[in-house]
Amino acid sequence: MTKILIVEDEVPISNLIKLNLTLANYECKQCYDGQEALNILKNESFDLILLDVMLPKIDGFTLYKKIKPLGLPAIFLTARTSVGDRVSGLKMGADDYIIKPFEGVELIARIENVLRHYNKNYKILKCRNLEINLEERTVKENGKLIDLTLKEFELLAFLMQNKNKVLTRERLIEKVWGYDYIGETRTIDNHIQKLRKKLAMRDSIKTVFGLGYRMEE
Repeated sequence: MTKILIVEDEVPISNLIKLNLTLANYECKQCYDGQEALNILKNESFDLILLDVMLPKIDGFTLYKKIKPLGLPAIFLTARTSVGDRVSGLKMGADDYIIKPFEGVELIARIENVLRHYNKNYKILKCRNLEINLEERTVKENGKLIDLTLKEFELLAFLMQNKNKVLTRERLIEKVWGYDYIGETRTIDNHIQKLRKKLAMRDSIKTVFGLGYRMEE
């Protein structure tokens, strides 16, 4: 069963979200501040996190930066008037946002879309002879383990999550290094070269001249 962490400090809203998700056959866990969420994530694994922006102790944006290396899909919960919050969240690499107040059916649809995008129901990404286990953070090619650095792993995973789509260097920087990254987009090219050297299916990572890269299946 897909497991979702609800991080929302307003108890009535949190309970309503849990009710809707439980009816949709999701397993849920609730917490009410950023520090509590961080402690939970150190000991438990989840398929997706619903993350309120305005949280006690650790706000949603700060928490997201701390947990981003986990590769956990995140949907921010934001106030209707918080356009800046929504833009900031997406630029940081969040997968989606939903504006309060919202309908349960909309929330379920957005969750399903994000999970479909990540294929997190199985935590396995596959492309030809390559297999990535997002939970174990391992990469296998033809059954053989491939040794990758953290950024190489995250870059390859994001390429595979977006198979056959053109991803600009700027988009890759935002998702893998974060919006606050200070440096040149050339680092993407360097990491792509390293991936191609380590993988037999190097020809599947195509260069789209003037734009970025695409993982072809």
